[in-house]
Amino acid sequence: MAEIHNYTINFGPQHPAAHGVLRLILELDGEVVQRADPHVGLLHRATEKLAESKPYNQSIGYMDRLDYVSMMCNEHGYVLAMEKLLGITPPVRAQYIRVMFDEITRILNHLLWLGAHALDVGAMTVFLYCFREREDLLDCYEAVSGARMHATYYRPGGVYRDLPNKMPQYQSSRWHNQAAITQLNDNRQGSLLDFIADFAQRFPKLVDEYETLLTDNRIWKQRTVGIGVVTPERAKALGFTGPMLRGSGIAWDLRKKQPYEVYDQLDFDIPIGTQGDCYDRYLVRVEEMRQSNRIIQQCIEWLRQHPGPVLLDNHKIVPPSRVEMKGDMESLIHHFKLFTEGFCIPEGEAYAAVEHPKGEFGVYLISDGANKPYRLKVRPPGFAHLAALDEMVRGHMLADVVTILSSQDIVFGEIDR
Repeated sequence: MAEIHNYTINFGPQHPAAHGVLRLILELDGEVVQRADPHVGLLHRATEKLAESKPYNQSIGYMDRLDYVSMMCNEHGYVLAMEKLLGITPPVRAQYIRVMFDEITRILNHLLWLGAHALDVGAMTVFLYCFREREDLLDCYEAVSGARMHATYYRPGGVYRDLPNKMPQYQSSRWHNQAAITQLNDNRQGSLLDFIADFAQRFPKLVDEYETLLTDNRIWKQRTVGIGVVTPERAKALGFTGPMLRGSGIAWDLRKKQPYEVYDQLDFDIPIGTQGDCYDRYLVRVEEMRQSNRIIQQCIEWLRQHPGPVLLDNHKIVPPSRVEMKGDMESLIHHFKLFTEGFCIPEGEAYAAVEHPKGEFGVYLISDGANKPYRLKVRPPGFAHLAALDEMVRGHMLADVVTILSSQDIVFGEIDR
């Protein structure tokens, strides 16, 4: 008998299903995976080191770029860590706005995940459906911050500005006649809150469309049921958080277990799986989109009835308005100092974590009393998940590696940092 050797192949780093610059070295026996060795660091941008060389308020934009699908949730962790050390609490209206945008971000993240995951498994239509809804939510980002992705909207002490009273309108062009433009602008006649309320009212039916395409589809179930199973005990031991942990049946969610902002005043459920396979992780994320939609509707209702400030009035941390700055010498000095030197944070250390769409996103901050961090350490959710990939893919077929990797919802900006 000839001796048969396993052979080793590269999966990535330029691979359409690698979800970023992942290089996997796979050891295969025929088509069955014996071992998977993930190589990371190909996207390393030294975010933590850069943040230690800049004033606190200039690093908020770096957080957006960590997980570039969940922009405002990253900012939230960093801003909460600063607020802990400063001993400040933002106005309640700002807290509701933050929660609403956290949930908009969760839906954005899960929509991209669902589209890409379906594409990886071989279903093309869902990708186009998901991007249709993402477009509306990215317009909400743009309305409050001017940017479709990297918003830098959360600030220590609140949010950059209140919600706008009008939405940008589509203009007629050679691609759309006036009738099409009128239809596109139909739900943009009111304020941003009206636009989000219209979206939240339409969204559950749209989630039903994704489920019609996938949930009982026998090909989808053959590709995901029983694939990449993680037991609850292993999920805890491996440091899983977010949908990866909840898919294995553990109801751990920081919004319920360690509430921050106003989550303890809102009504929502934590979906959990039973088998801990790719199919359960899919079901958990789909149900999370429905729950996020519930939270958004509650925030809209509260925000409509409670106008008020969205930033603290402390000009040592929050810049004065431009109107004040142009007419008052003291405000001009505050403005100049804040945008050149930033502000100093009292000595100490703090860890703040948020329930990011992918799991627990934490920021550990050490201050030595200067205007920039002595040390900044990000705890990304994806790193622990990727570390478990070897264990999850062993004994599966090569085609299943793509499904399992995709079910982890990996983004390399946060893993490589």
